Amino acid sequence: MKKRVALSWSGGKDGCLSLDVLTKNGIDVVCLVTTVPVELGRTFGHGENLELVKLQGECLDIPVEFISTTFEKYTESFINKLTILKDKYHLEAIAFGDLYLEGHREWGEKMADAAGLQAIYPLWGKQEDALRMLDDYLQSGYKATVIRIREDILDETWLGRQLDFSFFEDVKTKEMCPMGESGEYHSFVYDGPLFKQSIILKNPEIIQLETTKKLEFSQYELQAKDCI
Repeated sequence: MKKRVALSWSGGKDGCLSLDVLTKNGIDVVCLVTTVPVELGRTFGHGENLELVKLQGECLDIPVEFISTTFEKYTESFINKLTILKDKYHLEAIAFGDLYLEGHREWGEKMADAAGLQAIYPLWGKQEDALRMLDDYLQSGYKATVIRIREDILDETWLGRQLDFSFFEDVKTKEMCPMGESGEYHSFVYDGPLFKQSIILKNPEIIQLETTKKLEFSQYELQAKDCI
């Protein structure tokens, strides 16, 4: 019997690559877990529209479980919801897409342990592996666009860029993690091998979110794969 796992999901390349690796290793990802601070009304970290994350779940045929929380009770809410999901989906573990930041891993392991689950890090490596990880993503066949950038690192011309080999070459010239592990940029995956349909993003507009800029799409729709 396949191991039943939840996957921490932000909608970006790291989570998607984690899903791909887990699936190829015979692990059954039975739900995607996304946190939504009520102060934001958007996903944590990426600041994404909830409807777009729901569409990703629909395309992947995996249910999305949103954790509504406050910043003050973030950890408590995460553990409580994870405990509920453990029973609902008969979970054995939760997977995270973190790459090399020890503090992130320690937090995830504590959350999993508190809920009686194993913590899995399918992409875990070293900081010097980040460029190779980006190449792994590009070779995976998934398609993503840059939807959020830190203004102290990148300018708004990076918003809307596709994660392709041109992006790969340009990001090497920047003094930053090529994978954006410290929030230098965030991405949104809209197509790929596990997607039953593709997400078409329309009418982009740049908005300000704290010290970052975010690409917001006012229209989006699903499209059959044979139409692409």
